[in-house]
Amino acid sequence: MGEKAGEDFELPEVPEGHQDYRYTLPVSLTISILAVLVAGATLLGHRAHTEELLLQSRATDQWSYYQAKNIRFHEVQSIADLLGALAPADKEKTAALREKYLKETERYESDKEDISEKAKEFEKERDLISRRADRFDGGEALLEVGLVICSITLLTRRRLFWVGGVSVGALGVVTALTGLFLH
Repeated sequence: MGEKAGEDFELPEVPEGHQDYRYTLPVSLTISILAVLVAGATLLGHRAHTEELLLQSRATDQWSYYQAKNIRFHEVQSIADLLGALAPADKEKTAALREKYLKETERYESDKEDISEKAKEFEKERDLISRRADRFDGGEALLEVGLVICSITLLTRRRLFWVGGVSVGALGVVTALTGLFLH
């Protein structure tokens, strides 16, 4: 505390008793590479989750459209049934009107099948994207664990941690890459 105010305090470049660790550069480089791979896996995971949500929304919209068609189908079918049950004064006109509504029910039934198939396609695609996102997330987690294990090498100076971190990181890369090849 005998220093004057304003004097600069310099840290020694190499702490006393410090010996250069020969793996510092390769381990640091490995950590940097793993960090970039984590960022890539994270980006792919986020994009996959976003696509999954969009596909879920599209599937939900299709099912809502299906329900609207189904409601309209039942309304038209009820009118056709009512026209068939009545004893109208003008039977030909009523029969023609009933026939028109019966054709409408056929059209609605056909539309419902198409809409249902499209909704099922969206759900199938969503499920695939969900599996991809899970792979990206798993790869990201393994890469992060590998990165942490590699960083322990710099603290402990034990090469085994570096090898272990690289191995876990490689497993993370493989896991994330399998997400790209899911079809």
